[in-house]
Amino acid sequence: TGLERQVALDSGVFAIAEHEEKIIYTDTDKIILSGKGDTLSIPLVMYQRSNKNTCMHQKPQVQRGKCIKKGQILADGAATVGGELALGKNVLVAYMPWEGYNSEDAALI
Repeated sequence: TGLERQVALDSGVFAIAEHEEKIIYTDTDKIILSGKGDTLSIPLVMYQRSNKNTCMHQKPQVQRGKCIKKGQILADGAATVGGELALGKNVLVAYMPWEGYNSEDAALI
């Protein structure tokens, strides 16, 4: 539909770089970044229960030694791959706001 990236960004499941930095260390628990003279550790969510009884999980998408740009995705969520919504093959999805309000968004499958 062309909205896969925007839907995924709006879901808030990503870990996103706030500045241009270099990846020092990455594993399933955390990503450590270095830039502007300081070091930043970003913890990743591992199989946590959400308020809606779903599983929240983040998978690192960056490799050690790489330089990243501001806004680049560091970790994907449970239903995303490469920063886009990934629901499966041949799935027809309609994503639309209800009466123009973003708080009532819906994905119809």
